Amino acid sequence: MRGICTVLLATLVCSIAFGEASLETHPFGVRDMLAMERISEWEVSPNGRWVVFTIRTTDLDADKGRTDLWLVGTHGESLRRLTTHPEADGAARWLPDNDTLVFLSSRGGSSQVWRIGTGGGEAQQVTREPLDVGNLIVSRDGRRIGYTMDVFPGTTPQETKERLDAISQSKASGRVYDRAFVRHWDTWKDGRRSHLFVRALDGEEAVDVMKGMDADTPSKPFGGPEEMTFTPDGEGVVFAAKDASQVLEPVSTNYDLYYAPVDGSAAPKNLTRENAAWDTNPVFSPDGQTLAYLAMERPGYESDRQRIVLRGWPDGRTRVATQDWDRSVSQFCFSSDGRTVFATAANLGQKSLFQIDLQSGLARAVVAEGSVQSPALAGSRVVFGMSNLKWPTELYSVRPDGGGLRYITRVNADAVAAARMGDYEQFTFAGWNKESVHCYIVKPVDFDAEKKYPVAFLIHGGPQGSFGNSFHYRWNPQAYAGAGYACVMVDFHGSTGYGQAFCDSIRDDWGGKPLVDLQRGLSAALARYPWMDGQRVAALGASYGGYMVNWIAGKWPDRFRCLVNHDGSLDERIGYLDTEELWFPEWEHMGTPWDNPSGYEKHNPINLIKHWQTPMLVIHGANDFRVPDTQGLATFNALQRRGIPSKMLYFPDENHWVLKPNNSIQWHETVIGWLDRWLKD
Repeated sequence: MRGICTVLLATLVCSIAFGEASLETHPFGVRDMLAMERISEWEVSPNGRWVVFTIRTTDLDADKGRTDLWLVGTHGESLRRLTTHPEADGAARWLPDNDTLVFLSSRGGSSQVWRIGTGGGEAQQVTREPLDVGNLIVSRDGRRIGYTMDVFPGTTPQETKERLDAISQSKASGRVYDRAFVRHWDTWKDGRRSHLFVRALDGEEAVDVMKGMDADTPSKPFGGPEEMTFTPDGEGVVFAAKDASQVLEPVSTNYDLYYAPVDGSAAPKNLTRENAAWDTNPVFSPDGQTLAYLAMERPGYESDRQRIVLRGWPDGRTRVATQDWDRSVSQFCFSSDGRTVFATAANLGQKSLFQIDLQSGLARAVVAEGSVQSPALAGSRVVFGMSNLKWPTELYSVRPDGGGLRYITRVNADAVAAARMGDYEQFTFAGWNKESVHCYIVKPVDFDAEKKYPVAFLIHGGPQGSFGNSFHYRWNPQAYAGAGYACVMVDFHGSTGYGQAFCDSIRDDWGGKPLVDLQRGLSAALARYPWMDGQRVAALGASYGGYMVNWIAGKWPDRFRCLVNHDGSLDERIGYLDTEELWFPEWEHMGTPWDNPSGYEKHNPINLIKHWQTPMLVIHGANDFRVPDTQGLATFNALQRRGIPSKMLYFPDENHWVLKPNNSIQWHETVIGWLDRWLKD
């Protein structure tokens, strides 16, 4: 598959280059990144002939993106825009007639369900709920739709709206909490829960199938409609949720699958009570006789391996199909005969597409290179999205045997052709304990092997993450390559895609094995690529990468010309108390700070401030509740008090990520400017 992917990409690039011979090009920059059209939420029609998808375009004047529905044939023909309304349209779902779509739109002032024919024409509003709706799903027969609304448990949507209106009129603004969460990710809790509602497509009143449950579906903050589905007969729904009446939410990862009848006549039934770890992503087989889902084994660990579990429906035997496969499944779909699934999983710096035999559990790579997302069956082919380090997500299809890989869309062809990017390659080196560790490098734009280039040493977050072969919209190495920097990205111990033991190995060792890998990886890159200037290197990281920058500042203080720390933790001990998802530090540091203080202190950056000497840029957002902004302010204060050259970029309107387009421009200009100051003599 490596050869097929390479040939396809080369064909695309060559066809663009020859077709646009007169096009003036420029080095890739943040504005090029923002100019890319972002494809998401694709769904194949029941007859396998069409794909509907969402395109997000960036409006710098409005400082936000706008989304529209697009349609294309599965062979890449007849691409056209389906909606043009200035408000957001997205999350389209097919009805069984192959000619009608339902979708979510904010036209009319709130997010509601709308319907439109594939032939175009005016969209018709389906729902008129008093609250915003989200996470749209459709039953197989098309008779029913499901969607979520945030309601106070035990109340109707209208009663929730009336309560919210009354709260907004109150002259007192205080909230009283008697249990955590108080806030989560970037949102303060107010008692509402995301509940699943079901109604007939052409009916009027929706039924809260979770009425009274103190739980959210999908999981917050990142879950979506993949966490819920109709049963094959359309008479019930299966959804993932964490019952807050049974666990303390911040310390538990025990999401279960529940079944509920669509008429609300019975309370939801817990289908996975025996597993105290995470269960999610329910998918029914084509014949409706099997429920497949993803399940972890270890409670309290959010990065445990996700295995595919099969359950005879409705009350059959349960077995794990991928128990012996050392990869963690992200997304999957059934083959037409139900005997195999097509699944994506992080894999040696890629996110590959695999075909898995459900009887034997054997997995075979179908598309090995690139970052594959959301596979779906389209007749005799598999449709999916894919990106790599030089190309944003486009739609592709492939035969189940891996042959005949071809693109369906190339909506970003002109934008890619206009911006010159750096070539990339991957290599391995002997890391901690001489174990094999993978690393990507990206060459500077307009690379000249006779020149010496400064180096941007990028450290990924997570820590169970990866700087792999994908197109990133926040930490894109091409932004540095376009500014004249070489990029080095090490997937240190703790990274995903190299087996579960490698991923687990960072536990209780945040500043140990990963630091050794980073040190040896940088040395290996400098030895392998003599055009990299080892005297001009900066280290940059966010989240865990920001923690590592603070750790490097004290543990490796004389290596880098400058540092960039985005949303990094300075004090792991207080960090436990001011974060929200407590299961994360309790797993990573093996307990609480009072039960296992050494777990928090032995690799705590605050203890090494006396050794700091490297200039540092600190970046933080006010709405970051995962690593609160006090950690960034404390880092900046320490730098200032120590008399170390430092700068702070603070966003009062961003969370753990920088999402607003103009803030992204400011972020990149500030970061590149900081690097230029210290690395470009």
